[in-house]
Amino acid sequence: MNKSLLVGAVLGAVGVTAGGAVATYSLVKSGPEYAQVLAVEPVKTQIKTPREVCKDVAVTRQKPVQDQHQILGTVIGAVGGGLLGNQIGGGNGKKLATVAGAVGGGYAGNKVQEGMQNRDTYTTTQTRCNTVNDISDKVVGYDVRYSLDGKEGKVRMDRDPGNQIPVDKEGKLILSQNQPGQ
Repeated sequence: MNKSLLVGAVLGAVGVTAGGAVATYSLVKSGPEYAQVLAVEPVKTQIKTPREVCKDVAVTRQKPVQDQHQILGTVIGAVGGGLLGNQIGGGNGKKLATVAGAVGGGYAGNKVQEGMQNRDTYTTTQTRCNTVNDISDKVVGYDVRYSLDGKEGKVRMDRDPGNQIPVDKEGKLILSQNQPGQ
């Protein structure tokens, strides 16, 4: 047998085998490998994070009252009113003026002491706190519009797929992204 005829037959057999393999592969792998991404829309939710805000405020308080019934003011007013009333008139009129002066002075002294006690205040600083909510947006997924074999579809994914979504041999989208170590 001729050597070149043998080489030609072997090369021909290799070519036919390779062509058959390519044809079989293209028949098995006939669908697209990727779906084309048309639009990606992030899906967000609002997160409320409470925090406490405190500030110092000036607070005016009334000093503690030591003479709640204003006895000292009543006594001083009665004595002063009685002394003034005693200066008026003579005889029984003097007695009457002294009693009236003592009663009027006692009432006036009581009211003067009450007013002084109400205005006897002090100012202190007090810390007041309340809770406020900080609001922030968190991306919880992505709504993805895609085109596969001329048909549009929509799917929600946990990540932004970029421009393409891989497709398996059956023509279904591969939505999970397997990373090394998982």
